[in-house]
Amino acid sequence: MPADKAREITREEIEAYRRDGATVLRGVIDREWIGIMREAIDRILSAPGPASVEYTPKGRSGRYYGDFFVWRRDEDFRRFMAESPMPDIARQVMGSSLVNFFYDQLLVKEPQTAEPTPWHQDLSYWPVRGEDIISIWAPFDAANEESGVVVYLRGSHRWGKMYAPSAFGKNTGFAEIYARMGLEPVPDIEAERDKHEILKWELEPGDVIIHHPLVLHYASGNASATGRRRGLALRYLGDDACYDDRPGTFLENPRVRALLPGFAFRDGDRLDGPLFPRVWPRQG
Repeated sequence: MPADKAREITREEIEAYRRDGATVLRGVIDREWIGIMREAIDRILSAPGPASVEYTPKGRSGRYYGDFFVWRRDEDFRRFMAESPMPDIARQVMGSSLVNFFYDQLLVKEPQTAEPTPWHQDLSYWPVRGEDIISIWAPFDAANEESGVVVYLRGSHRWGKMYAPSAFGKNTGFAEIYARMGLEPVPDIEAERDKHEILKWELEPGDVIIHHPLVLHYASGNASATGRRRGLALRYLGDDACYDDRPGTFLENPRVRALLPGFAFRDGDRLDGPLFPRVWPRQG
């Protein structure tokens, strides 16, 4: 399959992303990619990676599975992050001349999974800084509030605050690391939802959500009796993004660091090379 360019992302879509912190792009992944990635995700679920996390406690219904840097061990994940329309979407929205891939994060909630994804910002977890950073959330099943579609607190990326990261599960080894940042915890958004404007969409496979690294977002468990929620988040870095050597990011987890052999970046370096490949302009 040749590398795919995205459709033109409209000025209105880009303006909505910048104003609100998140917006939906309809029909940007074709059926062939959807089929490839469904098979690839199920392959990963049957053979969890060394940094994967099972967020659903033993004995409870459902399964909430998380995994990182999957592209480094699975060829279809690598092709999707580099050869699908995703890099071109990132380029258009960020307006960047260069785009590097940061990492992918697989988050699957099987039917009857109670565990939510807590309210959080992405950037606080990451050893990066800059304006040209974007996440693309791609569902490979129909997604709605019942099944755990991601929802967003409109405009929260413009609050000028970075909150402490929230661990997605207990006993994962991340909570102790994140505490080293000493940041203010995320407000209890769930307790005061009526005070905020929550952005939410119903998605079909082929749709994606693009979101800013500082926008607050959340996903419920999957209450559906039969519907799966296979979601993949892809993070791209544009022109001004660079390595941020601050304490308490996910790189301090030994299982994550082991996925990045030879990591030797210094504060302010552009994340480039084999660990963070350049995906725009297209190589070769």
